[in-house]
Amino acid sequence: MVRPLEIKDYNRIVSVVDPRLSPQGDKVAFVTLRVDETADEYTSNIWVMDLEGDTLLFTQGRHDLHPRWSPDGRKLLFLSRRFYKPGERGSELWVMPVSGGEPGLLLRRKEGISAPRWSPRGDRVLFLSPVVEKVEEGVKVIDRIPIWFDGRGFTYNLRRHLFSADVLSGNYGQLTSGKMDVLYAAFSHKGDKIAFVARTLELNPMITDLFLLTEREEPVKLTESKMSIGPIAWSPDDEWILFRGSDLSHGGATHRTVWCLSVKDRTLKNLTGALDRQSNRSIYYDTQGPYAVDPQPVWVGEYIYFPLQEGGRFNLYRRTLESEEPEPVVTGDFIITAFSVVEETIAYTKVEATRPAEVYLMEGGRERRLTRFNDALLREVRLVKPETFTFKASDGKTIDAWLLKPHSVEGKCPLILNIHGGPKSAWGHSFMFENQILAARGYAVLYVNSRGSGGYSQEFADIRRHYGERDYQDLMEAVDYVLREKDFIDPDRLGVTGISYGGFMTNWIVGHTNRFKAAVSVEGISSWIAEYGTTDIGFYFCPDQIGGTPWSNVEAYIKKSPLTYADRVETPILFIHTLEDYRCWFDQALSFYTALKAQGKEARLLLFMKGSHTFGWRGKPSHRIRKLEHTLEWFDKYLKPSD
Repeated sequence: MVRPLEIKDYNRIVSVVDPRLSPQGDKVAFVTLRVDETADEYTSNIWVMDLEGDTLLFTQGRHDLHPRWSPDGRKLLFLSRRFYKPGERGSELWVMPVSGGEPGLLLRRKEGISAPRWSPRGDRVLFLSPVVEKVEEGVKVIDRIPIWFDGRGFTYNLRRHLFSADVLSGNYGQLTSGKMDVLYAAFSHKGDKIAFVARTLELNPMITDLFLLTEREEPVKLTESKMSIGPIAWSPDDEWILFRGSDLSHGGATHRTVWCLSVKDRTLKNLTGALDRQSNRSIYYDTQGPYAVDPQPVWVGEYIYFPLQEGGRFNLYRRTLESEEPEPVVTGDFIITAFSVVEETIAYTKVEATRPAEVYLMEGGRERRLTRFNDALLREVRLVKPETFTFKASDGKTIDAWLLKPHSVEGKCPLILNIHGGPKSAWGHSFMFENQILAARGYAVLYVNSRGSGGYSQEFADIRRHYGERDYQDLMEAVDYVLREKDFIDPDRLGVTGISYGGFMTNWIVGHTNRFKAAVSVEGISSWIAEYGTTDIGFYFCPDQIGGTPWSNVEAYIKKSPLTYADRVETPILFIHTLEDYRCWFDQALSFYTALKAQGKEARLLLFMKGSHTFGWRGKPSHRIRKLEHTLEWFDKYLKPSD
């Protein structure tokens, strides 16, 4: 018998990520993440299946991930933490024969290992790892910014560099050094060159550059410190380096598009710029756990494969170097979270509005689902299919929005407006447990791609210097629209919530209207001056988004801060934050909460001791559950007082 979705079901969802076709195109490796409620952690395992869906291999480690095929297809390289206890830093590189047998340890580093890649001959592995510059017991001597980075902790004494390991011996050496942080790297197909992307300008971290490294020369810088670059791949003939990048013409709001650079003469081509759409995914999907894979452009044969975000879709396209228009490859009302291409066979993870990610195959233009990890749960619970609609904003722009209606409504039901972060994130045709659980508890849920959202034109996305203006109007007009069009919503029982920028906007809304009877602000901003000085990105993000610095443009920093309007707030508000959120530090919630309590207003602060920004989606399983429980308790208290 089908039942309503429950909060505890969050921990039953299997996250399926990182599909990788073998070089021969006859097998696919991927990773599953599950929740271990007893240990309060995620476990990850690697699967290898043939293209009929038969399991050939399954790893037994608790934290195995990032499978990468050797060039001959006989081995898998992967990351794990088999020698490390929970909470300890460090990771290992393992190599496993696909035909069977135990994996062998290649190397381990307590500093951590990321992004390993095989050399074309299969004799070496590239990887990235932090290098500690200095440590002083009991005190931190800091002389650069940022002092920390969200999800990583203190980073003031770390540089991330490029390493190469010998597969037979496990011996490894450092390939880069100095005042740079390496972000991406890739061998050329001949194996005689390595392209890598690094950040060298500490005070402008948005700028990254492309470098070329050979065995006999020092790294050669190929770009002019005017772009944000990465990830990267090589053309089959090694004459071009493919990458996703931004020319920063609109600062942090600039679309990230697909580019290529000629190794010979350094000619740059923007392959998707004319489409006026981004190639990076900013659409929310809250059940992927802590291991998110970035779907990056690849060059296979004559075709360049790349994703594009169009409204609420994130789909796959391709084009040749010479062609002008992209050709759709895998498109529809869904998002693709990762993909792999061998010849013209494509493996990908697809997320739909009422289905978490599973692995699919596209062969000869026909789609086939390979995995069904979440089918049992989906047969058991009742989900709501979102109603997608558009409306005209007061300035004539078309705005996309989605509405979840509870299964059974007696009379009128309360409505919760959920606001995405970013601001250049977006809602879309993807599974959102958070919204589904609200609907299961009797709430209508409205979510809107207001001005500033990704997936639309550059003009639509750029709200720098104008936070709380047109974006605020779009959200309020969306509420007005559904109240006019849907007679099952009670206009006197409205709630609002949001995360990050959505938390900022929640804080802004309660200081500018009293139409909402309850609010939940998650990891949001209340003071731009504090954001500038305390966070990992504030010193360049705030000047880009607000304009100037707190001392050169103090009026804007104050005017755009929700804290300024604390005396106007009448809406009961719950602030949810974590002490380890270095993207929007906890002083943002604390300062607004203190200001409201000092005035005798209804406010509560829910402060978690552990977890980075967006911990409610990627943090400890128990924290995800408790965050939802407290959110529902708050809304129930103020929006369902008679229940």
